Amino acid sequence: MPELPEVEVTRQGVSPYLIDQTVDQLIVRNGSLRWPVPEVAQNIVGQTILNVRRRAKYLLIETQAGLTIIHLGMSGSLRILARNTPPEKHDHIDLVLQNGQMLRFNDPRRFGAWLWYELPEDGHPLLSKLGPEPLSDEFNVTQLQAALANKKKAIKLCIMDNHIVVGVGNIYANEALFASGIHPQAAAGSIDVERLTVLVSEIKKVLAHAIKQGGTTLKDFTNADGKPGYFAQKLHVYGRGGETCTECGNLLSEIKLGQRTTVFCGICQSR
Repeated sequence: MPELPEVEVTRQGVSPYLIDQTVDQLIVRNGSLRWPVPEVAQNIVGQTILNVRRRAKYLLIETQAGLTIIHLGMSGSLRILARNTPPEKHDHIDLVLQNGQMLRFNDPRRFGAWLWYELPEDGHPLLSKLGPEPLSDEFNVTQLQAALANKKKAIKLCIMDNHIVVGVGNIYANEALFASGIHPQAAAGSIDVERLTVLVSEIKKVLAHAIKQGGTTLKDFTNADGKPGYFAQKLHVYGRGGETCTECGNLLSEIKLGQRTTVFCGICQSR
């Protein structure tokens, strides 16, 4: 599943082609996604796109009439194409623009979503209880310490909890904890403010680096397949269970935590 940096790079890639353009058609070939595409999604037709934003892993296409909410799910992708481009298998939705281009949504596994909402997004059930964005000022050590107070739950599970902070998926949780020297199974409420300060900084750093790397790797959403994938980047622990630690040479341990693969160094992350 694409994580926050991949979704953010998708937003950056398609936004210049959408903002200030007027929607001519919404073509839904297969509306049986994670949730059925609602008929009211057609309300975007005739509207001018004011902005394309991201909230957690949701993309929000903003118009005066309301929001189109897109989630890429496990296998979804977006491309900018000429409006007469023939659809291929799994091309489920086209947002056709009056300028002759379109945004095409492809999703082989159909776990993605294409929804419509007319009220401010904070009122939508998918968005209303989300925590702060990790790259925003709202995500800081004071906020995190308060959210973790007295929690015995493993810190890795907490920083992957969208109620605490959004968008810190499995890859980047592994990497941020390694960079912070924090054991992924440490009780969240037991971590002192000094180490939490480092953790907040490392979460911001690893996500910002991934977004920058993705922006370098994927510049063209008009010719590429639209799949951000996982960017070519140096990962210290994720996917390296049983290999040697890049810092101390110790063999990295691999366990399941919350049904997700977790890799760590028992020496560098002993606290």
